[in-house]
Amino acid sequence: MWSRAPVMRANNPVFVPSGSHDAVWERAVDVVHRFRFEIERESRIDGVIETRYKTGSNVLEPWHPESVGLYERLESTFQPIRRRVFVRVIPADGGHLVSVEAFKEIEDLDGVAATSIGGATFQHDRPLQRDLNLVVGQSRPSGWIPIGRDLRLEQKMSECMTKALDGR
Repeated sequence: MWSRAPVMRANNPVFVPSGSHDAVWERAVDVVHRFRFEIERESRIDGVIETRYKTGSNVLEPWHPESVGLYERLESTFQPIRRRVFVRVIPADGGHLVSVEAFKEIEDLDGVAATSIGGATFQHDRPLQRDLNLVVGQSRPSGWIPIGRDLRLEQKMSECMTKALDGR
């Protein structure tokens, strides 16, 4: 039905001809923010930017750019997906190498959550119960299963990184 088109892998890491480490670093941070990821850890000395997990946007949220393409948006619409991005800025001869790695995870529920429609209302076929805790959530927190790298997001972020650094 909905098949994923093959991804043409972009150069990752991307070579950026620039002498200023600070300029490359600031553009990398700008691109991470443009995709609306919150930065969890940033180290210029190590050359690493790590983001917090971000829940994938669905088809009703076109203003969030981290779900690249219709397939990714449909996938995030029907099941919880989250992404995390790692950006590395590495000094090289005549410039810098900038690599982007995006990882996806899918939520793994313990079992069926008690969220049936009308579960908190009175039942007509049972006698009145005095239990005031009818609304129940999950028995324990959800787990997450890694499902690999998001190559489309990596490619899109690498393209934005190149454009941002070319347009200085």
